[in-house]
Amino acid sequence: MTDLRTRLGLADVRAAAERIAGQVRRTPLLAVEELPGLLLKAEHLQHSGSFKVRGAANAMAGAAACEIVTGSSGNHGIAVALGGRTLGVPVTVLMAAGASPDKERVIRSLGAEVVRVDGGVAERERQALAHAKRTGALLVPSSDHELVVAGQGTVGLELLEQGPEVDTVFVPTGGGGLLAGICLAAQAAGRPVRVIGVEPAGADRYARSLAAGRPVAVPPSATVADGLRGQRPGAVPFPIVRERAHALVAVSDRAILAAMRLLHQAGVPAEPSGSVALAGALAWRDRPLTGGRVAVVVSGGNTPAALAAAH
Repeated sequence: MTDLRTRLGLADVRAAAERIAGQVRRTPLLAVEELPGLLLKAEHLQHSGSFKVRGAANAMAGAAACEIVTGSSGNHGIAVALGGRTLGVPVTVLMAAGASPDKERVIRSLGAEVVRVDGGVAERERQALAHAKRTGALLVPSSDHELVVAGQGTVGLELLEQGPEVDTVFVPTGGGGLLAGICLAAQAAGRPVRVIGVEPAGADRYARSLAAGRPVAVPPSATVADGLRGQRPGAVPFPIVRERAHALVAVSDRAILAAMRLLHQAGVPAEPSGSVALAGALAWRDRPLTGGRVAVVVSGGNTPAALAAAH
């Protein structure tokens, strides 16, 4: 898509929830004593170790394809490879330089082919699109796809059903599919719910784009949050984020790692990308957050130890 409009709405997220119900876990909303006043949406307990399986399953449901291709930093590639194995369809995953070798090994173990690409996320996405055009493969982007965004939004539907008192949700933000999806799902509450995106400092493509009034690209990032290294907002998520997100927060790698240590101490084995939302909530607590409960999305738990144990 090249325009900055979207046809997506709450009905699409609800339809995605029905479509993928048998393929995803309803992950718990946790309260832990180490983090008083915060609720944790535990997507690290999801199939494939991250929320990514939701969008991938929704985009691949009923697809008739001879091959599936995607670009991924790791977690989306794992989700697509898992779906391709279930469907009996070959999968090719393009990964940029600097992507996790542990995640690459898991993707390969699921039967997918991995192609390493020199450069950053933007070049990875360009080559994935070229592969799809050249071979006729079904392209399943990690975020810039209406079915993917709708699938990711099911995280928000579950969260608000489990925590009807929640009025603020912090969401890790890379390509923006999860943030956009939860913005759509927040309409189900029937009352104002603040949805706040959290980006790694230096990879703050959404904050910069909102300030500019249009999507802008940032240079390739080496942030410790390897799943959030996107360089440019997608055409599908951007207008939703622009219209519905309450704010964007940038956090340093130091803050991300500190948040990850807190989660581990609480018995939640999040990876760095899965700890970003908590880092944002802790930073935001210097500002007023009154009138309700606060939730953070722990988006993934594919740490090296978890990946080694799973495969």
